[in-house]
Amino acid sequence: ANQDVAIHDDYGLMTTLRRGEAPVLARYEGAYAATTLTVMGDRSGFEWVEPAAWGQIDKLVAEKWQRMKILPSDVCTDEEFLRRVYLDLTGLPPKPLQLKLFLADPTNSRVKREEVIDDLIGSKSFVQHWTNKWADMLMVNSKFLGGEGAKIYREWIRKEVEANTPYDVFVRKILTATGSNKENPPASYFKIHRSPDMLMENTTHLFLATRFNCNKCHDHPFERWTQNQYYEIAAFFSQVKLERDGKNAPKQNIGGTAVEGAKPLYEITKDAGEGEMKHELTGQITKPGFPYLANYENPDGAKGSAPTRREELAAWLTAGDNEFFGRSYANRIWGYLLGTGVIEPLDDIRAGNPPSNPDLLDYLTDRFVEQGFDVRKLIAEICKSRTYQLSLKVNKWNEDDEINFAHAKARRLPAEVLYDAVYAVTGAAPKLQAKEIDAKQDTGSGFLATLGRPTRESACECDRANDVQLSGVMALLSGPDIAEAIADPKNAIAKLVAEKEDDTKLITEIFLRVINRAPSEAEIASVRQSWAEIQTDHKAMLAELSKMEKKWEPTRKAREAKRVAGIEKAADAISGYQAQHDAERKRLEDELQRKIEGSKKAVSDYQASLAAKAQDFADQIKGNVVTNWHLLRPASVAASDKSKVEVTADGSIRGSGGERALDYRFSVETRMTNITGIMIEVVPDLAFNGGPGLSKDGNMVVTELETKWQGLEAGAKEMPVTFVDAKASFNQKEFDVKRVFDGNLDEGNRGWALGGGNYKIAHRAVFKMKDVIPGDSEKGVSLSVGILCRFKSHPLGRFRIYVTMDPDPLSFGLPSHVSDAVTKDSASRSEVERGALESWVAEGDADYQALLWAAKGPFPPIQPDKKMEELKKALEYAKIPIEEDPRVVRFRRDVEMSAGQAENPRLTAAQDLTWALINNPAFLFNH
Repeated sequence: ANQDVAIHDDYGLMTTLRRGEAPVLARYEGAYAATTLTVMGDRSGFEWVEPAAWGQIDKLVAEKWQRMKILPSDVCTDEEFLRRVYLDLTGLPPKPLQLKLFLADPTNSRVKREEVIDDLIGSKSFVQHWTNKWADMLMVNSKFLGGEGAKIYREWIRKEVEANTPYDVFVRKILTATGSNKENPPASYFKIHRSPDMLMENTTHLFLATRFNCNKCHDHPFERWTQNQYYEIAAFFSQVKLERDGKNAPKQNIGGTAVEGAKPLYEITKDAGEGEMKHELTGQITKPGFPYLANYENPDGAKGSAPTRREELAAWLTAGDNEFFGRSYANRIWGYLLGTGVIEPLDDIRAGNPPSNPDLLDYLTDRFVEQGFDVRKLIAEICKSRTYQLSLKVNKWNEDDEINFAHAKARRLPAEVLYDAVYAVTGAAPKLQAKEIDAKQDTGSGFLATLGRPTRESACECDRANDVQLSGVMALLSGPDIAEAIADPKNAIAKLVAEKEDDTKLITEIFLRVINRAPSEAEIASVRQSWAEIQTDHKAMLAELSKMEKKWEPTRKAREAKRVAGIEKAADAISGYQAQHDAERKRLEDELQRKIEGSKKAVSDYQASLAAKAQDFADQIKGNVVTNWHLLRPASVAASDKSKVEVTADGSIRGSGGERALDYRFSVETRMTNITGIMIEVVPDLAFNGGPGLSKDGNMVVTELETKWQGLEAGAKEMPVTFVDAKASFNQKEFDVKRVFDGNLDEGNRGWALGGGNYKIAHRAVFKMKDVIPGDSEKGVSLSVGILCRFKSHPLGRFRIYVTMDPDPLSFGLPSHVSDAVTKDSASRSEVERGALESWVAEGDADYQALLWAAKGPFPPIQPDKKMEELKKALEYAKIPIEEDPRVVRFRRDVEMSAGQAENPRLTAAQDLTWALINNPAFLFNH
């Protein structure tokens, strides 16, 4: 109940307090009834006078006035009407010329008003203004869609508003949207609301003005909605699935926090045909169901198939006799135009919140539906009603009316409208288009957010604040945005000053431009008097500044002398400590140099012993090599993101860049025959944190190995290679090498990785082919190899690829060029063979790789001396200039501004008047 009008006790006894209306809801054992309690109050002396009615709206409103003993205000003036209708329909005030032409038009007032309404509805400014309203309600926000996605979604809304798409069709397009949200922008609705429960709650709230979130965990305590109905409606969305749009956003993501991962920039919305809603209380699957009946035409599914759940829901929700659909939007439009809905809040239809005028809301709803959900016709009928055009001025019999539309309501301009209006009336160039920017964008001072622009993170009307708070007042009174618009030397105010030599005409033009009315004689006289005082005020300010400067000077000199003494003391302290500091610094530098040289010597010592180590290895393995592996040397390698890839002198393939998904592909021709297996050798690289991967820790994940071969003769068919087994020198836990040929290309596939092992040495993975590649020793064949690294952000950075013709491809064996060196004695090896053998031993020696890593650096830098740092800070602190008296500083700025104003007093006066009018309720409010 409205507790200003009536209250109840614990026994349900109502007590009236004052005149007014209070909704009353009675509930007993699950049943409830609602009514409106009317308290008439003392209306002695009231006499009903039938007001003129321009249409059915006026008749229905007047019937309520008569019952409540209310006399309406008169119709507003032409000036008031024009400003009101322009702001309501376009979000901009009328231009002075438009106002002058309208006032000078001798046509009957009602007729010319209707002509203006017809001209404004559908205009470019109208489309932009109402697009912004829908962008709020549909949460067009780069937080959910990315900057480009939000722009595309808003543009789709704009086109629908421009085309005057019927409201039911507009909503159906949103609720049944499929495909990429880049190519079909209304699919963004499902990207924003990503789960069945979120979709259900937002859909019922936005399009039916009912709040089902209250009955998720239990039946609604005061309404008819049940917990079962919550899950039944949500089930209509349970088969909606989202997947990355690989065409338009193969890798681009948005958002991402420690709690919630990043989402693809563009996603594809589809009906999967599977997926059910589980009831939270019973744990049972809940089938789709409607909470109440509505007659709707069963929709046709795509290509003759059965309709999807969403298509059926959309058909029911937008049905002409759906008791909440048309009613909720008709109420919104009425509330937007009159300032108060027939139901308040606008998006809260419930039994305990009945309409203030049920007959009026029924009529608006019926007209809306009968006219094919044509929003423009509904807006036009409301604006052309006498009720809409009533004056703000009240009388004895309607001064307390808040819900019966007996007089106009003053409404503070929304943040975007206020911003645009300021720049429109000043004629300055705005830094941004407030109705077109993203929810995250704002002026430098946060003007829009301060004045209540919605965050677009909720569809609730409460997300926008249009009240008057101190922060908003200060943004207007002293904020830079208003000041810059008024002070712009190229704005319309400056031009008026130059064009209008007569002060009275200049004042009149500013009044017409800013608040859309002419000034009164008293206002003109008051303004002219204040203008005459500008020069006198400046002289007084100069005298006052001189007094303040003289009073401050002795204090300033004393503080400056103290500052100079502090500087000298701090400098002496540094000089006294400098020699000790330099000696310690020299000692630390020498120690660091010895450490660097020691690391380099350890590498040199190892390299000096490498020949002997290589010979020891050859002696141990000679005669035990089961499998020989032949290095593939491609001429070039392509990366999926076109990043740089090089084939080095040692035959290794070396990628570049940082963490991301990355594929390598190359082709090579060979005359080898009867190829039985392939080997991936991952090679540590000091440039990659000492490991073979491009990730921050040097690890890598190979997701998939793809291999194909093809004869070189004309018309030869490319043949895929199937692998049946694999083995790796090391497998990270849960990253088995056998996953590398499972055909799973998803970025979550774990593949082969080295975490938990020493991946600063070379590791190998060998793969056995199901069928031998026969090859061709004369013509040769082409081998195509793809190394896919799609697991999150761990691409491979450096590797070699080998193939074998031996019968045991699951033996790591040796590369053929190393094996050739092993079979020869030391004296018989060529320089190339010795180098190959030594490189093989070095790459697999963990101690040597550790020495290389240590010698690479970077070595920890010498830390600054703490005492010297403190002494330097003390000196810098002492050098800080003394702080001037803030009162003197502020007054100097005021005098500087006053001096500029005194040079052009008429411009200053005009700017002051503009500022005063912008900060006046006549400008800040639509009335």
